Amino acid sequence: MPFTSAINLSIPLLATATETADSSMVLAAVLLSLVVIYFASKLGGELSNKVGLPPVLGELVGGVLVGVSVLHLLVFPEGGTDTSNSLIMYFLQTTAGLTPEATPQVFAAQSEVISILSELGVIILLFEIGLESNLKDLMAVGIQAFVVASAGVIVPFAAGTVGLMTIFGISAIPAIFAGAALTATSIGITSKVLSEIGRLNSKEGQIILGAAVIDDILGIIVLAVVGSLAKDGVVDVGNVIYLIISASVFLIGAIVLGNVFNKSFVAIADKLKTRGELVIPAFIFAFIMAYLASVIHLEAILGAFAAGLVLEETDKRKELQKQVIPIADMLVPVFFVTVGAKTDLGVLNPAIPTNQEGLIMAIFLIIVAIIGKVVTGLTVFGQPGINRLAIGVGMIPRGEVGLIFAGVGAASGVLSKPLGAAIIMMVILTTFIAPPLLRLVFPDSDTATNLDNNLGESLAAEPPQTLITTKDD
Repeated sequence: MPFTSAINLSIPLLATATETADSSMVLAAVLLSLVVIYFASKLGGELSNKVGLPPVLGELVGGVLVGVSVLHLLVFPEGGTDTSNSLIMYFLQTTAGLTPEATPQVFAAQSEVISILSELGVIILLFEIGLESNLKDLMAVGIQAFVVASAGVIVPFAAGTVGLMTIFGISAIPAIFAGAALTATSIGITSKVLSEIGRLNSKEGQIILGAAVIDDILGIIVLAVVGSLAKDGVVDVGNVIYLIISASVFLIGAIVLGNVFNKSFVAIADKLKTRGELVIPAFIFAFIMAYLASVIHLEAILGAFAAGLVLEETDKRKELQKQVIPIADMLVPVFFVTVGAKTDLGVLNPAIPTNQEGLIMAIFLIIVAIIGKVVTGLTVFGQPGINRLAIGVGMIPRGEVGLIFAGVGAASGVLSKPLGAAIIMMVILTTFIAPPLLRLVFPDSDTATNLDNNLGESLAAEPPQTLITTKDD
């Protein structure tokens, strides 16, 4: 089920589970799960940051290690795992007196709570991403960035979807979902590398950054469409057209109406005097927008993203960003670690003959993910002497948005285990290879570093105001 449907169904399931489960044991299981999640996210994030990679990639890998693939500390019943595979349930049985008869109910309730926190985490993540975008800068990047971004969405999406359906015989809905996951671009790692090699202020750097911003907006619209298709289970051309139009109108309409709402929001925030006078009204608005998006059969995360775009235009933007960060720090890692924990990389083990198709599928997605972005540089026109290869390479890393696709697909149940694992491998590998490739395609980067050294120093202190750049990137 998509995230919006999962939220609707999780609450009654949780209520049913806790009716027969000991609430104190459920609380204990949830607390232990959060200890595992936060430890894995912090350890993975710190190690990833030390080697110059996005911390979210470390959080994902940390989730893989504590999840069903390795340690079985954080497992979920929807993956076919039972209580005998959960080390947290075993720990409660040996230390807290949890009986074997009560364990299944506690396990189900604990899993529901963590899943809900994960879903709330991705909603807050998209709200934070919207807050960090800048519509004025986006409109200033010009037609070049828009063309590159459009190619970066269309080429990998079409190649991935058609390839999965024709080569591997994957049905339409999961193939479309996997193809959509190939459209994302993470700007965080690219902007960091460009800054380090002194190319952030070059023509190539500006086109890459602008295209990545537009690319992620288009990707989020695509996600809203394919997420809605997963609810219906069929591909109807009329429904697809409706979803594309409704997602675009919703996003544009929210931005336009936001110009009217901005003044009212600031006025309300100024009149409130108790704690949370700014961040609580902001979250009320974000959750209302998320609800409205789900009502018109879109993904709730699109509404949260639109809310962030609206509030980014207010005078309270910087203050609101600072107040949202600690809340995101608490909930967003739950999403990334949970995505990793639910990913069974064992289905890609080549030693098992039945897994070979899944491994080949992962290799196919990785190739399409790389080539599908590299060719975007060829769409640049009217720029003699520009490094088109560098532009394409700069669009390769998937990062956060790619993981959002994987998470939504896993929650919807539309992705098989091999296909879900293949998407995760694609996100990890494209993020790993992008930095060295980007340095390679700028052979004179050492002499270019001084050209925008001051800009690089400012970015080291504060990341650029772009769609996917967060404080951890």
